[in-house]
Amino acid sequence: MTRRIVLALVALTAAVLIAAVLPLAFNAAAHERDAFINDAAATARSLAAIAEERLGDHTADRALSAALLSAARQGDELLVLNRAGDVVVEQGVPRDAWRQLAAEAAESGAPTTELTKDRVIAVETVWNDGKFDGMPIGTVVLERPTGPLDQNIDNLWLYLAVLSGGAMAAAVAVAIYFARWVSKPLVGLDNAARQIADGELSVRARTRSGPPEVRRMAATFNMMAGRLETLVHGHRAMLADASHQLRTPLTALRLRLDLLAADSPPTAAAELAGAQEEIARLSRLVDGLLATARAESVTERVVPINLIPAVAERVAAWQPVADAHGVKLVAEHDGDGDGRPRVSLGVGHLEQILDNLLDNAIEALGDRGGCVTVAVASSDACATVTVADDGPGMSEQERSRAFLRFTTGSQNGTGLGLAIVQRLVTSNGGTVRLEDTPGGGLTVVLELPGTALYEGTNPAG
Repeated sequence: MTRRIVLALVALTAAVLIAAVLPLAFNAAAHERDAFINDAAATARSLAAIAEERLGDHTADRALSAALLSAARQGDELLVLNRAGDVVVEQGVPRDAWRQLAAEAAESGAPTTELTKDRVIAVETVWNDGKFDGMPIGTVVLERPTGPLDQNIDNLWLYLAVLSGGAMAAAVAVAIYFARWVSKPLVGLDNAARQIADGELSVRARTRSGPPEVRRMAATFNMMAGRLETLVHGHRAMLADASHQLRTPLTALRLRLDLLAADSPPTAAAELAGAQEEIARLSRLVDGLLATARAESVTERVVPINLIPAVAERVAAWQPVADAHGVKLVAEHDGDGDGRPRVSLGVGHLEQILDNLLDNAIEALGDRGGCVTVAVASSDACATVTVADDGPGMSEQERSRAFLRFTTGSQNGTGLGLAIVQRLVTSNGGTVRLEDTPGGGLTVVLELPGTALYEGTNPAG
């Protein structure tokens, strides 16, 4: 953002300078040239007035000649001609260009000036008794080098260049200060948000710097963070209490039913066995609810995970269970196992996700056998894990409700496996969807974030 603000303000300042300074510089340079030419013409008129006395009286007064030469500036080249065109007073060696101007001045009877590359030529006709309607008695030719003019114009451009450079430097300084004033609290807010995402719920953003809008946003963020911390801590306390308050009586009840079943007649033993199955199902339901709640409130830090060996490890762990049900487990991947694909997930989340998906897939196949394929693919932004089985699959309506709690197509299931998967995946910035397996069955597609998504966050530990 700082670079964009600086570039924008510099571009605006440059546009203003180009639109305002350049025309001003050209006008000032033109004014300097006009003033220089007019000054040379005025000097020529003064010299003509002095020369009229000498040429009119046909005298050769040395004092008058000295006056003519002193009236010219140092560096000027001067010629005073009489009516016949003879040189009366001479200083320097004027160039031949003055002859044409002298002829034009004699023909028109008016002063003539011309600006060449390196000098100004001014030709003034000398009139008898200063009367313009009389006969011309001579000509004054003044040539003045343009060195001082060029120096003045160069100084003008240098001054404007320094002024423009100072304005550009000031614009850059103001832009950098303004950008940092705006971006610094935003960077702090971003860091606070990242730390909260990493599980440090006590972090707060600074609210005493930046524009009023940013300060208000930081205050709102802190309010949200405080409420989130309260909710998460309350949720965790509720989980701990529920775990203790629900599991303990269920365990005690199961033990009592076991004691009753040991001393009960056969007719009552069957009923007690059914009660034990219900207690076991209730225990699984409680465990699933707790797992779902933990997945919803997860705020653990993310760590980079090499996906291929992690998937291979979970497939190997579930292989005995699959063999017991006559199910074939297959792991496929498009990486080498040492580098790509790598994902960023919370500690232990990938294991929970795969365990729930493999458990669901094996349970869906039952004892009739089948095949479950776990495939890993990668792209620049994310990695994709698919768990596909060739079981009965799900209808479109069942897939639309599959991630809701207690939604199951199995009598023995709790309907929490896919809900846990969905919450763990989304809490880590990924997505999950259900598709039909070609030939029949269900395919779960996981798109997990790559390590670039969490670049700059704190790793676990």
